[in-house]
Amino acid sequence: MQIHMKRIYIIILVLTVVSGCNNFDDDINKNPNKPSTASNTQLLAEAMRHLPETASGASANLYVQHWSEAEYITLSRYDNVFYNFYDWYTEPLANIEAVITSTTLNANEGPIPNQLAVAKVMKAYFFWYITDRWGDLPYTEALKGRDNFTPAYDTQEAIYNSLFALLDEADAQFVDGDISNDIVYDGDVNQWKKLGNTIHMLMALRLSKIAADKGKAEFNKALDRGILESNDDNLVYRHLSDANNWNAWYDVFDQQNRYWYAVSEALVNYMQPVGDPRLPTFANTNDNGDYVGLKYGLTGEEVNTGVYEKGNISMLGDAMRQPTTAVYIVTFAEALFAQAEAAKLGWIGGGDGAAEQFYNDAILNSVKQWNNDDDTGVSDMMTQSGIPYDPADAIKQISYQRWVHLFMNGYEAWAEWRRTGFPELVAPTDNNGREIPRREGYPTQEQQNNTQHYNEAVQRLGGNNDLNGHVWWDKK
Repeated sequence: MQIHMKRIYIIILVLTVVSGCNNFDDDINKNPNKPSTASNTQLLAEAMRHLPETASGASANLYVQHWSEAEYITLSRYDNVFYNFYDWYTEPLANIEAVITSTTLNANEGPIPNQLAVAKVMKAYFFWYITDRWGDLPYTEALKGRDNFTPAYDTQEAIYNSLFALLDEADAQFVDGDISNDIVYDGDVNQWKKLGNTIHMLMALRLSKIAADKGKAEFNKALDRGILESNDDNLVYRHLSDANNWNAWYDVFDQQNRYWYAVSEALVNYMQPVGDPRLPTFANTNDNGDYVGLKYGLTGEEVNTGVYEKGNISMLGDAMRQPTTAVYIVTFAEALFAQAEAAKLGWIGGGDGAAEQFYNDAILNSVKQWNNDDDTGVSDMMTQSGIPYDPADAIKQISYQRWVHLFMNGYEAWAEWRRTGFPELVAPTDNNGREIPRREGYPTQEQQNNTQHYNEAVQRLGGNNDLNGHVWWDKK
């Protein structure tokens, strides 16, 4: 309870100092007991408040068929093409860059090298997230404020190389000593260090099809430095019962009464036959007490004629939409799945023996993550057909289990689907030939706001700013 209250006070302080007010008389309105600008670690705290948004978007949860749309069908039929990336630059990344470029870091908030290192880990994470959505993006010339309103787009390959270097800098910069205002790890920089290396390792695995030698080298570099070691190290955003900090899906389902998303047929049909103990966490039973996933990509006619009935299918589980439901962002189990795949690929030693152990440990820790440290049911599931590690089918098995584990972290699951081709998802067949998206379109405003560089980036995509272009690592 003390930790939760501490986080509430920090968040209130951050909101106070970054929002500002309309001062018409500085002498009258200035409060000597309240800071007029945010400190650097408060800026980092404000950036941290955007972390759950990287995992909570509806679009990718639908692309990767964790969910199906029950009422409004635009996202699962790929009608939305253009997605705005401006807020990522003007909100979390702008605050992070202000810390990195600051000349007034305050050692009273923790060792200055640690403030900078945490900022660099966060910058790498947010840029990794957005480049995997859109591909080429402003990076080198970005975040310059009024000095450059039309930044050039770096290629995704160049962005990845820059982020690897940035994470190298962060790892080398950490020293002993906690930092202030950390609403994620409560100032523990040892966990930030492990997180940075885990992000580095997961990024490296993205290169498995496009630059395997580079990926292997970066993977091992990060692994040798030390990655997440248990579920206690997970990057988790823990929502609060305070109405300003509710979980987003609690607000959608239980406050706005918008039951728009059901658990998909694909997910239920994979999990239920093997008795996966995560299913009761992910989904509610229908009115008959059964788990029934909803068909993916309903047509308007199917919705309008009542094919979908809320009581007949499994909605998102109650545990997934409480005010305080945590959002899992970078996790120990995902790191174990990555090592299982790396062992199978020969990137790390141990061959199939090591791959099997990492795979088994990943499933165990995934279940414990989702089920409040309870591993009941894991042993039985591991005996079911298709679940025990099979060297001939290992990449597919690892990928399917990673997909289950990444439930509610749609953009990460979507990236791994694009990279591996698993699970074997099928787009709606009656949708004018549209395939599952491979990227998201640049915001249409860029065509006017940054014409030259927008056009250059679109030309590198083959001339079309749409959902069908492949990002750099998504080898065709």
